[in-house]
Amino acid sequence: ERWVREWLYAQSAAGVVSYAGDERFGVSDGVAALLADESSLLYMGGNFTTLPNQLSLLPRLGEAFHTGLGLTFDERGPGSAADGELLMGNWYRQVLVATALPQLDGVSDRLREGAVVADVGCGSGMAILEMARAFPASTFHGYDVSVHALERAESHRAARSANNVTFHHVESDPLPREPTFDLVTTFDCLHDMTRPVDTVRAIRNAIVDDGVWFIVDINCAPTFEQNLRRRRFATMLYSTSVYLCLSSAMSEPGGAGLGTCGLSEPVLRELVGESGFSRCRRLDIEHLINAFYDVRP
Repeated sequence: ERWVREWLYAQSAAGVVSYAGDERFGVSDGVAALLADESSLLYMGGNFTTLPNQLSLLPRLGEAFHTGLGLTFDERGPGSAADGELLMGNWYRQVLVATALPQLDGVSDRLREGAVVADVGCGSGMAILEMARAFPASTFHGYDVSVHALERAESHRAARSANNVTFHHVESDPLPREPTFDLVTTFDCLHDMTRPVDTVRAIRNAIVDDGVWFIVDINCAPTFEQNLRRRRFATMLYSTSVYLCLSSAMSEPGGAGLGTCGLSEPVLRELVGESGFSRCRRLDIEHLINAFYDVRP
């Protein structure tokens, strides 16, 4: 009890918990949703479990400041693949199929009938496995550069007996060069890539002429000054970028280095337009961090 009490004093002083007097403490509904309710779409408590892995990378991060080269996801170790499941997992389970996909005109019907889908930057497969379970008539392909993430994805696939899902390491088994996919998804990954232009062009080659590309990426402003108006938001995202997103985007010579706040809506529209897509519609989906786009050839 003595240790818990000292910890509560610290949390109360920091404003995380509230002191009600008479040695009694509590949390607001907002704090509970953010840090205690693991089913909440606002839940971020799981991110604190990633701290040991992140702190272990600090010496190598120092090297990145001197050399200019960041760390790939696999260079962060297998723990990083598990960490990646925490931020969007509840959204994939609760919102993706039920709410988000229906905003893409005709997509849900097409998936029910049987479509071919690619999730580029699939990570450990959480999103694609949710879609595959909801639409068993469709065929799903996940692409990623991380061996650790793909190993977890394959483990998840086997546990669910998802026979309509196949995972690919993009370096040895890249996207097809001919039109193949009715739907392509990219969830929170374009800004992490060293060569996003090449990825967007590969997606354009691989999508059918009446296909749909569903992009989820950071809801940021075009300039630092504009992002700074949302100071707490900016603090979180730019700090994350240093050890994660920018590090990945600079993990090879000549990397684009977009970073967490590098793919604002104007930059995204220019990127997809120059790669041969003719339509880009921002969707009305509410989220604390992300923006959502319906892109078509």
